[in-house]
Amino acid sequence: MSPPSRPLAQRLAAWHRLLVVTLLGFASGLPLALTGQAMQAWLSMAGLDVATIGFLSLVGLPYTFKFLWAPLMDRFELPWLGRRRGWLVITQLALAGTLLAMAATSPTDATRAFALLAVAVAFVSASQDVVIDAYRTDLLPVAERGLGSSLNVLGYRLAMIVSGGLALIWTDPTQGGGWSWPEVYRFMAGVMVAAAVVSALLLPRLAHAARPHTDARHDLIGFFALVVAVAAGVLLTDRVVAPLLRALLPGAPRWADLLALLAGIAITLPLAAFAARRARFETLLSGLANYFAQPGAAAFLAFIVLYKLGDAFAGSLMTPFLLKSMAFAPAEVGVVNKVIGLWLTIAGALVGGALMLKLGLWRALLAFGVLQMASNLGFWWLAVNGKGVLPGIVIPAFDWGFVKLAAATPVDGGLLMVIAFENLSGGMGTAAFVAFLMSLCNQRFTATQFALLSAFASVGRVWVGPLAGVLAEAIGWPSFFLISTLAALPALWMLWWLRAPLRALEAGPKTP
Repeated sequence: MSPPSRPLAQRLAAWHRLLVVTLLGFASGLPLALTGQAMQAWLSMAGLDVATIGFLSLVGLPYTFKFLWAPLMDRFELPWLGRRRGWLVITQLALAGTLLAMAATSPTDATRAFALLAVAVAFVSASQDVVIDAYRTDLLPVAERGLGSSLNVLGYRLAMIVSGGLALIWTDPTQGGGWSWPEVYRFMAGVMVAAAVVSALLLPRLAHAARPHTDARHDLIGFFALVVAVAAGVLLTDRVVAPLLRALLPGAPRWADLLALLAGIAITLPLAAFAARRARFETLLSGLANYFAQPGAAAFLAFIVLYKLGDAFAGSLMTPFLLKSMAFAPAEVGVVNKVIGLWLTIAGALVGGALMLKLGLWRALLAFGVLQMASNLGFWWLAVNGKGVLPGIVIPAFDWGFVKLAAATPVDGGLLMVIAFENLSGGMGTAAFVAFLMSLCNQRFTATQFALLSAFASVGRVWVGPLAGVLAEAIGWPSFFLISTLAALPALWMLWWLRAPLRALEAGPKTP
């Protein structure tokens, strides 16, 4: 190849990598809303109470435990498509199947079966995220990680516009398309089939991808031992701890369930760790040991949990707050929160990625974290002042084929202002946060380590749901949003304390 053509080839390869990252972000974001805010809208419109919806946010538990099976995706390579692409195609086809099953189940007539299917969707979605995160981290050079993080958020949020925003408009019986929720979920299953085709045909192989040097037999035995330990912990909690707490707190069943949940975590995690060590789950143990060998590893995990905690607290019951408490119409919420808001998140992510080039990782995390905390006060203001305080706008009727509004839809000015600020700041914070997570990973254990880090990052989003539902009913929405604002302060304190090791992270990938 002649010298003049080499830079062009390198630029084309870089644009191919960034396109792939965007498409994978879309595939990752699509199923999340279907077990999160879109599912909450389905449950709210079906008449379930807020506390029940809060507890059903626990269907996202697999996102916090995905590091337990991620080592298998580091260790084993499927035939034909390679280690990363093979797992991607399998998980995306499995997502299509579980979404179809969820579409065929009623959340009111078969609530338990519906919840179990939602857990299955979350499990396969978390598994897909394991592979996507590992592939993206292995694929992108250090210089492309800031922009790659922004484009990942772009694809991710575009998917949430489809599965969250457009879905709410489609299901509005008067303003939208009048779709049923099962029809929406069947459509999303078809999109996941298309994603599997794209993964098989467009994703480049990773050249010389490092793999763990561990015994396959030990890994399989270790994984099954770990599953048995987790099942034993869940059964012990369900059959012994939960009934005991309900008997001790007969007048507060929701608080008893919340305490049982916390006790179950305290029982299950040590059992799982003991089983992994005894059965020599080598890839998991080696990946964790490699991560914890770096300076500040434990402090980084605490910071990862805390950084998005206030944001997750405020967002955990966003849809029920807007639909049931504020009585906004589904189409209005869909247009503002899920379409306009998510486009602003994309804008925030792109601006955040650009600002990171000037600010650096630590200063970007600090500035964007302050903005995230301030955005929670907007929801407090909305809960206190209600509708109609600020002049709004009117979205004219339209019909674009794939989405329509049957009549002009008024949009409250206060809602628009609050959602705009929240999504801009959230997008900026997410771009910096994803780049931070990638900087912590060793390429031999990318799936295991990124799964561990992102699992800790999802702790707030998943685990605050039950507490949020109980608190919102007990103290009211204004006090709830004040507490969510205060929940962001510990992360900002830790960020200041960790400024030296964070500034040292902007280096090449760890491969020893």
